[in-house]
Amino acid sequence: MVTRKPSSSFAKPRSRVAVGKDRDGAGVLRAAAIQMASGPNVSANLAEAARLIDIAVGAGAKLVVLPEYFAIMGLKDTDKVAAREEPGKGPIQKFLSTQAKKHDIWLVGGSVPLDCGLVRKVYNSCLMYDNKGKLVARYDKIHLFGLDLGNEHFREETTIKAGEKVVAVDTPFGRIGLSICYDLRFPELYRAMGEVNIILVPSAFTATTGKAHFETLVRARAIENQAYVIAPAQGGFHLSGRETHGDSMIVDPWGNVLDRLPRGSGVVVASINRAYQDSLRKSLPALQHRKLDCGQPERLEIIQAG
Repeated sequence: MVTRKPSSSFAKPRSRVAVGKDRDGAGVLRAAAIQMASGPNVSANLAEAARLIDIAVGAGAKLVVLPEYFAIMGLKDTDKVAAREEPGKGPIQKFLSTQAKKHDIWLVGGSVPLDCGLVRKVYNSCLMYDNKGKLVARYDKIHLFGLDLGNEHFREETTIKAGEKVVAVDTPFGRIGLSICYDLRFPELYRAMGEVNIILVPSAFTATTGKAHFETLVRARAIENQAYVIAPAQGGFHLSGRETHGDSMIVDPWGNVLDRLPRGSGVVVASINRAYQDSLRKSLPALQHRKLDCGQPERLEIIQAG
């Protein structure tokens, strides 16, 4: 657990609640972020996801979020294209629906490769299922990761078609904004969601970029949006030779890390307290103090100083 000296009542870190118990009272949601080190075998990954979902449910979680690429981290980038599914069909989507209904939870598949109408590309889609097993929301990843750094080279645009729509979902737990991994670097995406209560960021950050930026970005998105951020991640070594950063975490609207898992498969669990969030937003109404709208370019003044 992370320990810090609180500088105010809002800055006090929340300790992890014992499994199966809710000490925060009514109106509190138990949420879980699942960390994996997925491989190229879809069936094996789904079996591991099912095991970890069981642990999350045992800890009282009613909202469970799986990481990006939870069902497949291939030996090569094109493996996910071969594993793509038609929307509404296929073993990955059936698994998510079945698990949600079986456990009476809201379940989010961090990303699923869905057909995009192109032979060599897929959508990288975040799918949300309600506790009846019904698909209630889909978000196609908008920002595609690219990196040329030493021996690391990534170009998601070669196998992924970018999405176009920003997605936020009104749920019994509040408004939830959907995003995936590299989206985390683009704060305007989250502003476009409106005032969300929870932000989801299923990820597969590289070891290099994750160590440098993951926690900083997750906490920044929580603070500036005064929202809880649930960030499940891939964390470990993969058969392809790739290493992912891990450090799955749940962060509160003040920027406190409520729970985290540095490496390996496992589950991060924390309580989402709407009363606490409402009190914070009332005491520091930063969202009401906004003056600029990134969607209004006429508000931008460019000064030529040279």
